[in-house]
Amino acid sequence: MAASNDPSSERKPQTGQGFAADATDRAEGASIDPADVARFSAQAAEWWDARGPFAPLHKFNPARLAFIRDRVAERFRRDPARREAFAGLSLIDIGCGGGLIAEPMRRLGFDVTAVDASSENIGTARAHAAEAGLEIAYRAATVEQIEAEGAGPFDVVLVLEIIEHVADPESFLRACSRLVAPGGILIVATLNRTLKSLALGKVAAEYILRWVPAGTHDWRQFVRPDEIRLMLSAEPLAVTGPYGLVYSPLSDRWRESADADVNYMMVATRD
Repeated sequence: MAASNDPSSERKPQTGQGFAADATDRAEGASIDPADVARFSAQAAEWWDARGPFAPLHKFNPARLAFIRDRVAERFRRDPARREAFAGLSLIDIGCGGGLIAEPMRRLGFDVTAVDASSENIGTARAHAAEAGLEIAYRAATVEQIEAEGAGPFDVVLVLEIIEHVADPESFLRACSRLVAPGGILIVATLNRTLKSLALGKVAAEYILRWVPAGTHDWRQFVRPDEIRLMLSAEPLAVTGPYGLVYSPLSDRWRESADADVNYMMVATRD
């Protein structure tokens, strides 16, 4: 494994896991879709408003946090019930938005690096983390920049609800996978390209239920699980999944499910 199984082992310094010292906060790279970056940048100040445009992510967060916690705990033989159970493990959140995942990951003990193509998102994330007293290495950057600078590798690489917003999904995902340390784990979350996801993940979510602003997603950019496997087939990773996540109107909660027709997660590990 890439890190000790002992949570009390010496922690890594919060230096951005190898970021260039003179790096500027400007994202550059082929993965950027300018229209999508602009759309999320315009809403940057509202990331932490649980009743604002990102309310669905706030509702979604407990299910995906539990998924990440349990898979990483299994991979690194950690007890998730322990305080700062993942101390000593490095994690990068690619496409971190306003920090909705980065902050709870830091509270679980990870040394967190988080990047986003939107400098506005990063500004919001930094300010919120500072208010909470959380030390997170935030950076406005793309995965291409991170890789070019030689940052990492990381024990855990998160690619959550971002691959459907990039210009070249395969190049992007392969670059993300190359940041995974030996013994590490990559977790991808996205939307499946099915008729069911068109009806629920696009039409219902954007135009009927108004869960997210109209135009947030392009169904044609949704990615099927077999496409994730194909994108990663040339990389030295073992890919498992899909693991579905579904919403229950009765409980008003998301939960893991065998149904991966709309939202799902994939796991890839490097020996």
